[in-house]
Amino acid sequence: MSTPHLDAPRDDAHRPHLDALAEDRHPEQMPHRSMLFIPGSNAAMLSTAYIYGADAIMFDLEDGVALREKDTARLLVMQTLRSGLYAGVETVVRINPLDTPFGRLDLEAAVRAGADVIRLPKTETASDITELETAVEEIERACGREVGSTKLMAAIESAAGVVNAVAIATATPRLVSIALAGFDYVIDMRTTRGDGSELFYARCAVLHAARVAGIAAYDVVFSDVEDEAGFLAEVEVIRRLGFDGKSLVNPRQIDLLHNAYAPTQAELDHARLVVQAAERATEEGLGVVSLGGKMIDAPIIEAARRTLRYAAASGVRREPQGAQS
Repeated sequence: MSTPHLDAPRDDAHRPHLDALAEDRHPEQMPHRSMLFIPGSNAAMLSTAYIYGADAIMFDLEDGVALREKDTARLLVMQTLRSGLYAGVETVVRINPLDTPFGRLDLEAAVRAGADVIRLPKTETASDITELETAVEEIERACGREVGSTKLMAAIESAAGVVNAVAIATATPRLVSIALAGFDYVIDMRTTRGDGSELFYARCAVLHAARVAGIAAYDVVFSDVEDEAGFLAEVEVIRRLGFDGKSLVNPRQIDLLHNAYAPTQAELDHARLVVQAAERATEEGLGVVSLGGKMIDAPIIEAARRTLRYAAASGVRREPQGAQS
């Protein structure tokens, strides 16, 4: 997997921005549009990635780190988590599998350092998640961290994981998101990345599992960072399917993704009217919400509120130059 080149200098001038984010962006209240992968062995990337505005930063201790750098990467990520640089940004640590020499060490370091979410790679069964949950709870109790405060993410990377997606997604309330990892999945399926048809079933299975469990769903990485048109075409597919967001390997993709998920002005205006009608009905003690003579039910109201949340996070969608005549 290619990794991003983050060469922005560290500057204390960004500190007020971080403090504002800490006040305004609680991870559990924000959309899960973007999760930016950062190799845990690259100190420069770890010290600067917070400035790019991703909804979540995933510190990678697994595939993005060479074997000889595993121990160094673990220490770097632990120090980064404790630094406070990522206040207000959801921090995710992708550990090595628990059955490797590095997995338990990664987990111990990440939980003790205060990671928001632990991402388990190559999740294939619900028992993989329950085993992880048990280990996390033991560490929380040992280090004095509130039991249950460390959340979990399952990465689906194989046919077995796709088939068991519902069981995985519902294995524990700690699980807050599920992510499809396309590279290993297509290898397991004996195919290659193409027009997206090779991922259609997996995407649908993972997404349905997320909706059953009431958790977020992340789509696969789009690795060609030079192909903006291809990236946006894939984003449109997964957005229409219903994915909450996408895993990213380069900060240049963040704004493109966020803008694609932003509502249009017309969608925002309608959402405001729906929410206003719902609030008015509540104030007046009405059991039925009506707008323009049409009944509005709870799913429509929730969709409108979700539109307002995306607008608060992304603004109104900007159309590409030349899109309008």
